[in-house]
Amino acid sequence: MTDFENQRAGFAAIIGAPNAGKSTLVNRLTGSKVSIVTQKVQTTRFPVRGIAMEGDAQIVLVDTPGIFTPRRRLDRAMVASAWGGAEDADIVVHLIDAQSHINAEGREGTAADRRSAEDTETIIANLQATGTKVVLALNKIDGMRRDTLLALSQKLFESGVYSEVYMISAANGDGVEDLKQRLALSMPKGPWLYPEDQAADVPVRVLAAEITREKVYLRVHEELPYSAAVETTSFEDRTDGSARIEQTIYVERESQRPIILGKGGQTLKWIGQKAREELNEILGRQVHLFLTVKVDPKWQDSRALYAQFGLDFDV
Repeated sequence: MTDFENQRAGFAAIIGAPNAGKSTLVNRLTGSKVSIVTQKVQTTRFPVRGIAMEGDAQIVLVDTPGIFTPRRRLDRAMVASAWGGAEDADIVVHLIDAQSHINAEGREGTAADRRSAEDTETIIANLQATGTKVVLALNKIDGMRRDTLLALSQKLFESGVYSEVYMISAANGDGVEDLKQRLALSMPKGPWLYPEDQAADVPVRVLAAEITREKVYLRVHEELPYSAAVETTSFEDRTDGSARIEQTIYVERESQRPIILGKGGQTLKWIGQKAREELNEILGRQVHLFLTVKVDPKWQDSRALYAQFGLDFDV
């Protein structure tokens, strides 16, 4: 039993460029699947609060959207959401993909590596402007030379925004426990904010939509750019204990509809089956899932979709 007098609870925000590994880290810290993880960058659209327990401390993790240079309304809302999550936190961790950052400086660096390094520079500039001190976590260190990592951390420390550094692999867990203990020490004294066995503070309709959207990108990530959204339009608890969920997958153009449907509807069937299997497991009951694909060129201007994910439409 936990001694109530010793309880601590607070918020830890994890910021970083898209694809730095934020969602993987949140999932590793909480020990459950909270944020969706795909090979597509920029898949987290709203701050998912994962809840990690460390001794008497409850760490509420704000998994922010990746911070990048915004171009569209949705981009602006996501970046504003990320910085908002950081401002409200008791401690901020800046997660950097170490391998990508090193690659960006060499000939083998891809366009994605260079974009990630540019986004990291943007984040550092913002932190310098606000005088914010944060914890640096170098991620994806697997197979990297120690002297290379030390040189990178030294270079980043010269920016003046970091108080300390942790070298981790969110994918296999190396160094994550040390970081978790550091986060626990930063939590202010006070009663826990959530029940001990709760892993996330995500409305179930939103979680269901995100799980389906993950399956969409896992299946069609090559053919479909960022032009799909999923909305849970109906969530019904049935008398037999099961749940009936209706969802709409929005695409921007008519030519994208057949990509989601697949030949003879096989792709949509696969998406629905995989999403249903995961929802059965997460909700602990049988789920009947019904998917519809709609073409809406202006779905990114839908206030209702922004509201579903807790994003500010008017940024």
